[in-house]
Amino acid sequence: MTGLDTNVLVRYFAQDDPIQSRKAVEVIERGLTEDEPGFVSLVTMVETVWVLSRAYGLADGEIARVVEGMLQSDTLVVHNEQEAFTAVAALRSGHGSFADALVSALSRWAGCDSTLTFDKKAGRMDGFEVI
Repeated sequence: MTGLDTNVLVRYFAQDDPIQSRKAVEVIERGLTEDEPGFVSLVTMVETVWVLSRAYGLADGEIARVVEGMLQSDTLVVHNEQEAFTAVAALRSGHGSFADALVSALSRWAGCDSTLTFDKKAGRMDGFEVI
């Protein structure tokens, strides 16, 4: 298995740098296999979502399609895949940010009853409690 950093994923999806994007395509489409997949950590996933949103201005629906593609790929292993699916569902439905939904899903995965926050927007999501 080979770990993939945010910048490799962003170059692959954005196709905005002729040299790095070509290398990212080579790795992701031809270098990874089911037997030798790429690993995407949750940190990398959150950073990728943030960069696609903030730096590239992609809408939530477009970002959800990107994340769902990674989650459904046979050549990528996503850390805590089920929790990432939960977070992308929240993003797609407009019930919160990917990062906040992932924080909540991971807290539930760890056995927490709730996640305390000062963030009123996050507090409207299941699993959060505003203090």
